[in-house]
Amino acid sequence: MRVQVGRVGKPHGLDGAFVVEEASEDPERFAEGATLLVGGEPARIVESKRAGGRPVIRLDREAERGAPIELDRSTLPAPEEGEYYAFQLVGLEVEEVGGERLGRVAEVFSGPANAVLELDTGLALPLVDACVQEVDLEGGRIVVQTGFTDG
Repeated sequence: MRVQVGRVGKPHGLDGAFVVEEASEDPERFAEGATLLVGGEPARIVESKRAGGRPVIRLDREAERGAPIELDRSTLPAPEEGEYYAFQLVGLEVEEVGGERLGRVAEVFSGPANAVLELDTGLALPLVDACVQEVDLEGGRIVVQTGFTDG
């Protein structure tokens, strides 16, 4: 299984480098010498820098703009105690404190200020400590504070 860590963005300069869109927060993912799957095929990073706070990389081959940049999940380090990868949240049941079921996580996406849990019921909840009270990966659920839904 693969996990997406970015997407090939707009060109940066004339040497084939590009901005990584939707980039993973781990700067080591885009270090020079790292191998990624770009458009499903292996590619090695031959140059890595930052521009405007975003990673800019050049690969050992051409990559189509918009192509997904992925890693095999087995290559990811285990998260620290109390931490998790966003892909681990997809499919978990979400309920409010008190037990009211809100839906299942359909997607986790990056908002302007923080990550957002999009539920299969159409709700969108901020992935912030004030909202998310508990993440129980083994139990398959997320408990959120009341007051973050419109209803």
